[in-house]
Amino acid sequence: MSESTAVQSTASIEQLGNFIGGHAVVSTSTRHRAITNPATGEVIAQVSLSTTQEVEAAVNVAADAFPAWRDTTPLNRARVMFRFMALCQENADTLCELISREHGKVLDDARGELTRGLEVIE
Repeated sequence: MSESTAVQSTASIEQLGNFIGGHAVVSTSTRHRAITNPATGEVIAQVSLSTTQEVEAAVNVAADAFPAWRDTTPLNRARVMFRFMALCQENADTLCELISREHGKVLDDARGELTRGLEVIE
């Protein structure tokens, strides 16, 4: 992946920013990196290379959220993880397509990756 400030046909190339505090946040960075499908070499998205301030904001939000998670009972943590696992299972086809596209794997290999991931969550 090569660093680039140019954006290829932005209408067809997905622009990825940050996800901070449960919200998609558009990066103010002018630096981007192309994301390619390793199987085809095709540029499938551009990701912003976050500014120092954006990284600090993400770290601060995570640090602020930690005490509530730390104080969450093991039973309630398990419920969160099982809900996450259920969402992964409900969206398995979409997740496998993304794994295939972003890692250049055939769908059967992507399904195997998802299965192994679900075992980790469990």
